[in-house]
Amino acid sequence: MRFNKTMCPRFQAALEVLGKRWTGLVVRALLDGPQRFSALTKTLEVVSERMLVERLKELEAQGIVVRRAIPGSPHVEYALTEKGQGLGEVLAAVSRWATEWVEAPPDERPRRARA
Repeated sequence: MRFNKTMCPRFQAALEVLGKRWTGLVVRALLDGPQRFSALTKTLEVVSERMLVERLKELEAQGIVVRRAIPGSPHVEYALTEKGQGLGEVLAAVSRWATEWVEAPPDERPRRARA
């Protein structure tokens, strides 16, 4: 990865991780607590299973997500590490900014009740 010499390399590396498509949604979903893969696919309906697997592996490699076997079951669950939980504040700040400055796409705006 190439870094801009005039900006903090840690900041750039953080944006490289968080800037990947769907990463924010995966982390946001896991802020609600550990989830099995099948639950994540339902929650993140717009993310393909292949892309979800890829993002989970990347987040696991970064120490943001941990993959755990569920005792007595062939299933696994994914959870945020302490490092991943720290992103809650970041995503909350993004959410506040989006509420103030980003307009919802036309097909996602709440419908007004007719009088």
